[in-house]
Amino acid sequence: MKTVGICDTTFARFDMGATAVDELKKNVTDLKIVRRTVPGIKDLPVASKKLVEEENCEIVVALGMPGPKTKDKVCAHEASTGLINAQLMTNTHILEIFVHEDEELDDKQLKILAENRTRDHAQNLIKMLFKPKLLRKEAGQGKREGKEDVIPL
Repeated sequence: MKTVGICDTTFARFDMGATAVDELKKNVTDLKIVRRTVPGIKDLPVASKKLVEEENCEIVVALGMPGPKTKDKVCAHEASTGLINAQLMTNTHILEIFVHEDEELDDKQLKILAENRTRDHAQNLIKMLFKPKLLRKEAGQGKREGKEDVIPL
């Protein structure tokens, strides 16, 4: 049985963690899921690293929803850099799933984006763990998580 980590935040305006868990449980029956929730996105790197080191997670998804202000964008960048460092320190994939509040004009569309992006990335996790050949077939195909795919060149 493979173990995956789900790390989300209380700052997010949508329960991305529950959505990721739901998508994984719908598609994989033999999977142990360890979920941790932290206050904000800058807390995600250490929480993700701990999921790998202390809970033996083979892969982690780090979910966050940065706000629209310049300070929020800086914090998102810092969190992203921390997640990259955590990946390098643990030699483990940590899939960053951020939905920026200013990606959509209204709350209804933002909620749809958050749900779709989370589910799409949960599917990517499944492909990475169980179906790497399928993921390889999608290389260069303009796949987008949460939004319409684009036409490959």
